[in-house]
Amino acid sequence: MTKIKLLIACVATFYSCGVYTFTGADIHPDARTVSVAYFQNQATLVQPILSQKFTDDLQDFVIQQTDLNLVRTDGDLQFEGYISDYQINPISISSADQANQNRLNVTIFIRFVNKIETDKSYEQSFNRYADFDSNITLSQIEERLLDEVITELIEDLFNKAVVNW
Repeated sequence: MTKIKLLIACVATFYSCGVYTFTGADIHPDARTVSVAYFQNQATLVQPILSQKFTDDLQDFVIQQTDLNLVRTDGDLQFEGYISDYQINPISISSADQANQNRLNVTIFIRFVNKIETDKSYEQSFNRYADFDSNITLSQIEERLLDEVITELIEDLFNKAVVNW
């Protein structure tokens, strides 16, 4: 009987604090929907698949990490923004003035709107990068690097939005 009382107390505690997920997300119980707008690529150097990939991956992440319903527009929580920078730069130069390593750098501008708890809304740029050996062409490794960078960017903006990070 005490195990049942303990279980009821635990469940009541979780529900009294809002919607809790094991990812650490703390989403107000009145929030039911989320919308993710298409992220246009406004960078000087445009990677053709980056906009769609980032948008799709963000939608998938939010669906997997929360119980919110994805809607096209005007969600209780809203993610919108654009890709502001996409660069490949040398970061390590050899004595023969050749690049030893290059860096893929991606910057995303996010406007997050929380219609339930407006004080949690924000606008911010997030930047992530991945380094790669200059002996490898970008086309050989770009897809893997983009997966890595996009995952880190999404975790950053999600944590800022709903984990109070």
